[in-house]
Amino acid sequence: MAADSEERTSVRTYVPEYQKERWQSHAEELDMSQSEFVRTMVQAGRSGFEPDSSASAKDVEPRSPDANPRGDGLEERVVETLSDGGHYDWDELVAALTDDIEQRLDETLQELQSSGRVRYSGRHGGYVLDE
Repeated sequence: MAADSEERTSVRTYVPEYQKERWQSHAEELDMSQSEFVRTMVQAGRSGFEPDSSASAKDVEPRSPDANPRGDGLEERVVETLSDGGHYDWDELVAALTDDIEQRLDETLQELQSSGRVRYSGRHGGYVLDE
């Protein structure tokens, strides 16, 4: 693929279930979609390999500027959600894309409270930094 092409295509691979679960977990820790995680890790793994001297500059794929080159992966998550062939109204799509945010927020707040960085103030009815 030429470096200046913006056209996207899918790549599929098969891995053992335990490996996919590890990748999903690691992607969540990095706040990345699974697609973005795999793409970034493949690019990172390829970074140590120099193209052979016969390759022209247009054949060399540019490196991503950071660990999340396409934003938060929302586009991939929408396509992945809709790929089951179902029809989603707005609220259903929002729910499908944010299904784990409450759990992640709860876990994060528990960790922050355990480490003493955040506390719940009943008097003020909310969370506050505890500095």
